[in-house]
Amino acid sequence: MAKRDYYEVLEVPKNATADEIKKAYRKKAIQYHPDKNPGDKAAEEKFKEAAEAYGVLSDPDKRAKYDQFGFDGLNGTGGFGGGGFGGQGMSMDDIFSMFGDIFGGGFGGFSGFGGSRSSMRNERKAKGADVRIKVSLTLEEINTGVTKKFKVKKQVPCTHCGGTGGEGGSGMQTCPDCHGTGRVTRTQNSIFGMMQTESYCPRCGGEGQIVQNKCKFCNGEGTVYGEEIVEVKIPAGVSEGMQLSVNGKGNAGRHNGYSGSLLILIEEQPHKELIRDENDLIYNLLLTVPQATLGGTVQIPTLDGAVKVKIEPGTQPGKVLRLRYKGLPVLNSNQRGDLLVNVSVYIPESLNRDEKAAIEKMAESDHFKPTQSAKDKIFRKFKNYFE
Repeated sequence: MAKRDYYEVLEVPKNATADEIKKAYRKKAIQYHPDKNPGDKAAEEKFKEAAEAYGVLSDPDKRAKYDQFGFDGLNGTGGFGGGGFGGQGMSMDDIFSMFGDIFGGGFGGFSGFGGSRSSMRNERKAKGADVRIKVSLTLEEINTGVTKKFKVKKQVPCTHCGGTGGEGGSGMQTCPDCHGTGRVTRTQNSIFGMMQTESYCPRCGGEGQIVQNKCKFCNGEGTVYGEEIVEVKIPAGVSEGMQLSVNGKGNAGRHNGYSGSLLILIEEQPHKELIRDENDLIYNLLLTVPQATLGGTVQIPTLDGAVKVKIEPGTQPGKVLRLRYKGLPVLNSNQRGDLLVNVSVYIPESLNRDEKAAIEKMAESDHFKPTQSAKDKIFRKFKNYFE
């Protein structure tokens, strides 16, 4: 099953502060703790999922990579995202060991949390939806990285009400149901005794305020449909299907809430001469019979300009020449792939009388007859191909 977005798991916006992330994780940890849900495998998975999300979002470096490159950016970082919980050797004890920093002590039970819980300010701002666009890049742009400008059509703050949704920028009032906290509390009996549960206030949607006099231009939403020019720096080494995320450049949130993200899906334009294989590039070189037989120098195209390559006399079809570090850069690394030159030999499809006579004369020479070692080499090559 596909991983869920870490911000979605913790139910926080993408510009949430470290404290907001910690509080959100604390809430999830209490809700799905195994002691509170004995034998509930679904709750245990959600407990682990929340811990995994917190492990990434609480680390500034991992969070930055995740924000820009998603789960792809976590490969090799040593964090949760590289291979899930099991791949990183995390156990339930490891998860509990993180609670000392979050709860100020061991997790052993649920007592002691109520005191600070009531003092938390719970209102939330509405978050705008993400906007998805596609960008088509050449291999040359992927090789160096590129800055692109996009005209993004989306929801933007209403200029007539300043994004508040209230006529003339005013008219917002405290929600009478939650008294501005954005949360409502219910008390109920359970096997653990009296327990309190909190949820977003249904009247104000968790914002803590409601619009008194709706703006006639945005109908009280605080946003209208418009457009914005967004400039994005795309790093070198991206690949087809990769998605980049730019925080705060998506749809504006209602009533001056948080803006969503701009999600950029990468597409690659086919190159007229080079083929991409991960970070390596492949070039199919077609030699003439004289070139393959006598050797010489040929020009090979690369993304940085053509380079001269020496062809040894007697070069056989199927030989692969490797040009080191002439491939594409590895994302977030100083490493590079190679350019692989796949050699083929063109055999003439028609000959005139003189050319045919010359070939027939050469055919009589032992040098134009394959040796046993050459036959064995070709046999091994095809055998390995089909194994």
